Order: sequence, then structure tokens, then C-alpha cells
Amino acid sequence: MSNHTSDSPSTMTRKGYEKLMAELVELRSTGRAEISRQLEEARSFGDLSENAEYAAAKEEQAKLETRISYLEFQLSKAKILDSSTIDNSSVTLGTTVTIQDINNSAEFSYTIVGSEESDPKASKISSSSPVGQALLNKKVGDEVHVKVPRGVRHLRIKEISVLA
Repeated sequence: MSNHTSDSPSTMTRKGYEKLMAELVELRSTGRAEISRQLEEARSFGDLSENAEYAAAKEEQAKLETRISYLEFQLSKAKILDSSTIDNSSVTLGTTVTIQDINNSAEFSYTIVGSEESDPKASKISSSSPVGQALLNKKVGDEVHVKVPRGVRHLRIKEISVLA
């Protein structure tokens, strides 16, 4: 997780903001209620000093409260992108870029997002990831070479668009 001490805004899309907000609401209500139930059940087993269930529930509670605190912090400093003001003449946060792998001609698209809403399985990559950084500020037709764990990828930007 990110450094809690940074006061710089966390830029994200409206969808990303809403997803984090929904997670926060869920954790505050259902998550806390479930941990409370687990703690109550563990207390019923007796001596808390040797109660593994109680220790496990307390650990889960600590993780839950840490995540809630983290989400509250991130949402409090969030700057939501206005898709109507995004310029698609170059790759920026909030744009979807279609790229072609020069080595094998495969094409794929990524939406460039802030690190808080990065989800590679959903084709959303962080602007701070190696590929995201390499693509930022590039234009259609530009070629980039990105060092990734499996070597260097040679990519050509085919299209840049903004989703509403």
C-alpha cells in the first residue's frame, strides 16, 4: 500500500473512486459486523490468553481497520478526473491506449489509471508501472521500449481514446 504520509492528491477516475467508496462502505458495515461476530464467538470459548480463534479474529480486525483507514485516507485526498477535459492527443491518465507489440503484431488496449485503481486483469494499468510510465505523453505512431520481467517489449501506439 501507498505511503500514508503523502498529502499529494491521488488522481483517479470516477469509476475508480466509486469502487473504493463501495469497498469502504462494505468494510465499515458488513466487514466490521462479521469481525464482531467472530470475536464474540471466540470469547465464548473461554480463556482469551490461550484462545487461537480470538487471536486470529483480533488479527483480522486489525487488518480490516488498517484497510478502512487506508481507504479513508486515499478517498479524502482523491482528485477525480473529468473525462470531458482529457486530451487524447497523447497518452495521459484516463486515456485508453491501443498498442501493438512490434515483435509479434499482437494488439491490446490498456486504460491508464492511478495506482489506487490499477487492475491489470481488467486492462487497467497504473501510470507509475513500467509500461504506464513508458506510454505517458506519447502520441499515436510513437514506439516505446519497455523493460519488463520477461525482457524488453517493443510497442507501437496505434490509438488513444477517452472513455466517457
